[in-house]
Amino acid sequence: MASTLQTQHDTQGGVYTFSSRPRPVPHRAKYRNTAEPLNEEQGSHGNIMYDRRVVRGNTYAQHILPITSQPDPIEFLRQQEARRRAMSKKRLKEQFGTKTPEPLEGRTNIDVQTEMYLEELSDRIEEVSVECQTDMFLDKPATPLFIPAKTGRDAATQIEEGELFDFDVEVQPVLQVLVGKTIEQALLEVMEEEELDNLRAQYRAFIDIRNAELVEVQRLEERERRLRVERENRIKQQKAALEKEKETADKIAARAFAQQYLTDLLPSVYSNLNESGYFYDSVKRDLETGFLPWLMEEVSNTLEKRYVARTVVDQLIRDVTNRRLEAFQQQK
Repeated sequence: MASTLQTQHDTQGGVYTFSSRPRPVPHRAKYRNTAEPLNEEQGSHGNIMYDRRVVRGNTYAQHILPITSQPDPIEFLRQQEARRRAMSKKRLKEQFGTKTPEPLEGRTNIDVQTEMYLEELSDRIEEVSVECQTDMFLDKPATPLFIPAKTGRDAATQIEEGELFDFDVEVQPVLQVLVGKTIEQALLEVMEEEELDNLRAQYRAFIDIRNAELVEVQRLEERERRLRVERENRIKQQKAALEKEKETADKIAARAFAQQYLTDLLPSVYSNLNESGYFYDSVKRDLETGFLPWLMEEVSNTLEKRYVARTVVDQLIRDVTNRRLEAFQQQK
């Protein structure tokens, strides 16, 4: 015995289809022992009416969820994680929870209903057949034609030959113009397509040539870069060699100069110290550093006082002369 389950659900992105592989239905008892853990291979449910993968309601209409009612993926994952934890706690409670103790010797345990309302337990399910016959569809009668009510008065007119519109004569020029314009437009479109094809071919050729030139330019740039790097490295090496050679020559010259300079170091040191004034007469140095600066300072102070006194006298003489000159001019 095999069973196949297929469901379809229309969503905004497409159609969801589920199909389970056919497998034989395992033989199981009508009631499960609550002390035994639930086996996943046996299935968590046996009635497809309680299967969440089966679509409920009208399957012909498209189920479109509004934007505000679409589930949040993060909230959905959080709910799945909480549901998984609750199921794991329930299984652990069923496995390691309180169980019915084992019966004594010579006795057996039986299942007893503990619900509020008792239910008759039987292996055979009651079945009832109900039949219903619907009436045949009757043919719909033909809809009568709608004839509007006649209003107004009838009128007549006389049409002579040649007064009516001659289609062949009147339409021929118009038809010729339409056909000519259509052919001209078609030729223009064909020429435009050919020109576009030529432009595309030229563009493809230009792209190929440009790509080849870009590859060649990149190759030349890479070659120039390698040459520049190699030249810079050679210049650095040459500069390092010259600096090392110069440093060696300076060291040799310094060593020779030091040897030559140290031969008469002591006499030259005494002579330089004597010339620099490190060996001096105490009386002479006292006069130069103590007496002479004091004397010069006193002389400068005296000369400054004399200069100030002369300036004051000159100012007084000038003021007196100016006053006498003003008084003489006023007397005239």
